[in-house]
Amino acid sequence: MLDRLENIVERYNELEREMSSEELISNPKALQKIAQERSSLEPIVEKCNALKRTLKQIDETRQMLQESDEDELKEMAQAELQELEQERQELEQNLKIDLMPKDPNDERNIIMEIRAGTGGDEAGLFAGDLFRMYTRYATIRNWNVEIIDINETSIGSIKEVVFEINGKGAYSRLKYESGVHRVQRVPTTESSGRIHTSTATVAVLPEAEEVEVDINENDLRIDIYHSGGAGGQNVNKVATAVRITHYPTGIVVTCQDERSQLKNRTKAMSVLRAKLLDLETHKQQSEITEQRRSQVGTGERVEKIRTYNFPQDRLTDHRIGLSVHNLEKILQGNLDDLLDALATEFQARLLEAELS
Repeated sequence: MLDRLENIVERYNELEREMSSEELISNPKALQKIAQERSSLEPIVEKCNALKRTLKQIDETRQMLQESDEDELKEMAQAELQELEQERQELEQNLKIDLMPKDPNDERNIIMEIRAGTGGDEAGLFAGDLFRMYTRYATIRNWNVEIIDINETSIGSIKEVVFEINGKGAYSRLKYESGVHRVQRVPTTESSGRIHTSTATVAVLPEAEEVEVDINENDLRIDIYHSGGAGGQNVNKVATAVRITHYPTGIVVTCQDERSQLKNRTKAMSVLRAKLLDLETHKQQSEITEQRRSQVGTGERVEKIRTYNFPQDRLTDHRIGLSVHNLEKILQGNLDDLLDALATEFQARLLEAELS
């Protein structure tokens, strides 16, 4: 690890020298590229320098312990040494994580799909709660949300919603949300006060660029129809909704949120590209069946990744054994503490697998 760190520091110093050269100053595009690489290395270099300072302090403190004859001074040095060792371990752990291969999709925009699972109308109401939770989180992060397709019922529940979140690092923050979410609460329609259990599925797909996915127009069936909403609302007099079927994979995507047929088609193609890229990625990993099952599953309760227990005001993420309270705050989009815990745990698991 130390050798890799030295190479990074050397590269960082080289970039700093290049940025001050007259040749680069006169080339804004090249300067921007160099500046971006330098910026990406800077946090690692700062931690590396901090580690070097800590290691030097550890050596000095150990030397003090060996040379001192005063008990009080030795006791102080021993306490300081314990703190320095703890600091060293934390810096080394953080640096190991920083040096791990980065997920190439982390900085991408995402396409999210939320579908009601088991539980009837209550599952649809819960799907709506999740949709609002993620859109509120996007608002907190100053990300943009665009609905691609939504299927609502007359009582305000959501059978299915597909939407795009545009924002730097959206995939890195929300990629662990894929899976089955379970809710336990008393529905408003339940007169006896009995707790119901319902589910909704969430899928998170990184947005794909056009050049990454080759789509043959001959493999597509494109249907145009009149869009509509719950109870006959939002029905256009002009057919603008778009349904695209990809024959080779059987994937079907729809978009009816825009009043323009062209915009709906553009959005639908974006969803199709994301799904095809996701499919191809899993094929390359030779894990497509297992990966898609872990991504969405069938919506059955046994496949849950998280439970929202309203009577106990508790959220439990079963993958990392974390339980937190204050569901109302979480459903208002305050997800950072939960997402940080998930990211930290999964990074630690990846690091452990790599070191083993």
